[in-house]
Amino acid sequence: QVQLVESGGGLVQAGGSLRLSCAASGSAFGNLGWYRQAPGKQRELVATINNSGITNYAAAVKGRFTISRDNAKNTVYLQMNSLKPEDTAVYYCNAWSWDTPYWGQGTQVTVSS
Repeated sequence: QVQLVESGGGLVQAGGSLRLSCAASGSAFGNLGWYRQAPGKQRELVATINNSGITNYAAAVKGRFTISRDNAKNTVYLQMNSLKPEDTAVYYCNAWSWDTPYWGQGTQVTVSS
């Protein structure tokens, strides 16, 4: 049974930093990533990383966020710096295994101005 367990969300002031973690278990995983959904908006891509460490970022977070993975621990991280109020959202971990996407339960990130 695949499980994705996220941690690290919270409340931070604008300009601050947070680090999200997502531990995946129950299968072998290819691409890992983070998405977010703000109130009243659709879920959107934040960043992805493949097994070779190649990364992809949304334009809104490029240069401020860094995605990384520890393959030995099946864990993906999202280091978020210079946070802005518009980064406020529920952040979801995403993992692909055998052409099937899996999602975490989501973790709230709130950035106050």
